[in-house]
Amino acid sequence: MPDQIFHPVRTDRAAPNFRTIALIVASAMLMENVDATVLATALPTMARDFGVDAPSMSIALTSYLLSLAIFIPASGRMADRFGSRTVFRSAIAVFVAGSIACALAPNLFLLVVARLIQGVGGAMMMPVGRLVLMRSVARKDMVNAMSWLLIPALIGPIIGPPLGGFIVTYLDWRWIFYINVPIGIVGFILVSIFIDEVKGKAIGPFDTVGFIFSGISLGSLLFGFEMSSREGEASAAVFLIAIGLLFGICYLRHARKHPAPIMDFSLMKVPTFGTSVIAGSLTRITQGAQPFLLPLLFQVGFGMSAATAGQIVIATAIGSMAMKPLSGPVFRRLGFRNSLIINGLLGTLGYGLCAAFSPEWPVSVMFAVLTLSAFFLSFQFMAYNTIAYDEISHERMSSATSFYTTFQQLMLSLGICIGALALHGSMTISGSEQPKLHDFSTAFIVVTIISLAATIWNLRFAPNAGSEISGHRRKEAVASAEH
Repeated sequence: MPDQIFHPVRTDRAAPNFRTIALIVASAMLMENVDATVLATALPTMARDFGVDAPSMSIALTSYLLSLAIFIPASGRMADRFGSRTVFRSAIAVFVAGSIACALAPNLFLLVVARLIQGVGGAMMMPVGRLVLMRSVARKDMVNAMSWLLIPALIGPIIGPPLGGFIVTYLDWRWIFYINVPIGIVGFILVSIFIDEVKGKAIGPFDTVGFIFSGISLGSLLFGFEMSSREGEASAAVFLIAIGLLFGICYLRHARKHPAPIMDFSLMKVPTFGTSVIAGSLTRITQGAQPFLLPLLFQVGFGMSAATAGQIVIATAIGSMAMKPLSGPVFRRLGFRNSLIINGLLGTLGYGLCAAFSPEWPVSVMFAVLTLSAFFLSFQFMAYNTIAYDEISHERMSSATSFYTTFQQLMLSLGICIGALALHGSMTISGSEQPKLHDFSTAFIVVTIISLAATIWNLRFAPNAGSEISGHRRKEAVASAEH
């Protein structure tokens, strides 16, 4: 097979186009992230139209999670077999088709079916979009390009709810899904024009048994984590999490014997990848908990309106976007290891400061704290997303992106679970029926302590880890040569 099939970089065209490629991938992911969060705001209105009670509409959210859990692990193998451009383009088409079906759904059953279709497209878009970027962008441009991918994940959950409120208030809820159509069509065309087709090497038969085991395990875990944040569903959440762990153990036993497991845990033996997965997973506990805890704190704890709370929380989006132009110079000066240690501590402790928030705090001060915290943590996730692939061979890149994305999605859901459990645990101990300020403080402290443990793993990165990507080693070499 020709060498170019395995080579992820086309240096003759990547340099002038890497921003275009990054923006195409980021736009597709933003469409998906906004869609996932905007729907929650519209569920009560949709329930009235369908003639069901509002709690019944939660299946519209969980059915999407089910598709993600089942198909994300298979995305890498699909990209290897059919090509990353073909699969990414198809994922956009499936997502748009699912969106149209959602908008046209006359009842809850057909909406759930449409959400399952949408989830298939979404499951392929996340990891394959990252794979497209890894295969299309030169290593020297990777830091800048990867920083664009962080924005959809961070601002999607922030702009989703207010956008959903606007659509429900002034338009029909079906426009939540129709707005994906023009974005998807433009994305499909741009992918066809700017992104090369790259296939990977087939390394074994498709892991059907592993596909089933991982799907049941991940689906149960995601559902269980998601249900744990709801009132009155603790027993069902515990049952699902137990099922997920059981099938996870079955998968691990199976994967040891299969020549090409659908989730390749041997990737964890690659130093930068394994360390990034573990440290990033711990830090994502905080990222997952914040969109759940902050709106509750401001609305329930402080008694603010949803609009006012939304204006404060938008600080996280501002901080995230402010990070992008500064990431390259910081990496060149400090390198990945020092940057991860320093920024991880600053970002996590900044969110930990939310435990001290009270109605007496000026809104401007809380806004500033959230902006700075989001700035540092967005830098952190961009660093993890980049350094993870530093030592991954071209042949294993597709497996690595699907593996990494699976854990990323799982840990974000776990962050909501831990935040909710800490909040409810504090309420149980204090005997409160409604969360008080000290209950929110407890929850923020718990997720902060867990994320601070990532520092132990950040210290395990080699001092020169990712130096070819960051340019840090070249700077040191120049300095030593001058002396």
